[in-house]
Amino acid sequence: MGITERNSKEAQRKAAMAVLAHSGAADIAVRLAELAVPAHENLRTPENGLVMLRGRIGGDGAPFNLGEATVSRAAVRLSTGEVGFGYTLGRDSQKAQMIALCDAMAQSSDFSAEVEAKVIAPLRAGLATERNRKAEETAATRVDFYTMVRGEG
Repeated sequence: MGITERNSKEAQRKAAMAVLAHSGAADIAVRLAELAVPAHENLRTPENGLVMLRGRIGGDGAPFNLGEATVSRAAVRLSTGEVGFGYTLGRDSQKAQMIALCDAMAQSSDFSAEVEAKVIAPLRAGLATERNRKAEETAATRVDFYTMVRGEG
């Protein structure tokens, strides 16, 4: 596998994980129900924990600890050997499990096309629609200010 092909696969995986992380658990579950999920085992049962959030003042200042956020994580291995990981903000361990399963299936040559077509692409379209709806709502409330020049005479 060449470097460009590896980078392409890595970029696809990152994009898929972003879509899954931003989607609702119910939406993922509905899409996964349409697939024949392969045999798999939990490498890491879903668990909740905390991560430290770091921040910077002005974007270029010294980093500091902003606070903690709750996350859920899981790891799954398919019977064919592919390993998937799932992380999500909050305490939704079921969602982390589904993300891990989708990640593993997306890496499998047998299931990758089906996961992309039936799970990730519809979720991506739904997120784009929601983003556009929010942008239109925001644009409707936009106020343009202008300054009238007072003539001195």
